[in-house]
Order: sequence, then C-alpha cells, then structure tokens
Amino acid sequence: MPLPRPAPGTTRWWVIGGVLTAIALTYMTWFAFSEANALKATVTDYKVLSDSQIRLGYDVTRPDGSAVSCTLEAQDVRHGRVGTLTDDVPAGPKTVHREVTVRTSARAVTGVVASCDRPSSH
Repeated sequence: MPLPRPAPGTTRWWVIGGVLTAIALTYMTWFAFSEANALKATVTDYKVLSDSQIRLGYDVTRPDGSAVSCTLEAQDVRHGRVGTLTDDVPAGPKTVHREVTVRTSARAVTGVVASCDRPSSH
C-alpha cells in the first residue's frame, strides 16, 4: 500500500519542516557531546584564614581524567584580584576535589576558579 501524498501546495512546508528538524537534531547532538566532554571546575568552599591567605576548595571534572591547570583567584569586596595561584592537577580520576591556599596582598572575601585548561604539550 503506497504512502499518502501531501495535500497539493503543502510540499514546500514539508520540506521546510524537514530541514528545520534536521537542524534542531544536529544542534541537540552537538550540545550533548560538547557538554559530555566539557572541563568544569566548581568552588565548593572557601575560608579566609587571615588578611594574607584564603583557603579555597574546588572540584574539577574532566571527561578523560587528563592533567589540567587551574588558575584560582582571591578577590576583595570590590571583586578586585588580590591573589592568584595556578594549581596543576595531575591526571587521575574523572572528578577530583582540591584544596589550596592562596596568598593575598590584602584581605580577600571570596575565591573563584578563573579558568581551567589542559596544559599544552610542546
């Protein structure tokens, strides 16, 4: 039994709908794979130790367990950077918790993960 044909004059809309559906599926597939392979770092806690130090706890999730290098910042009340530290996280489990102490030039009120990247292999 043959499939029914679209009503006359609606072929253009079927083609447009098919193209839009293909674009949407492509985007959703790309988004799903990019999120699955994303390198993420999340601050879990921080504690101001003194006017010159803050302890920062954070989790790093990397899809393949490769080594990463994270830049951490201590910030003052105006969100100005008063301290910075690069933490080299060795290869290992997919998710790892790190605690580091960042030295500061003035009293910090918060700590953030500015960036995390895979080290370049030269």
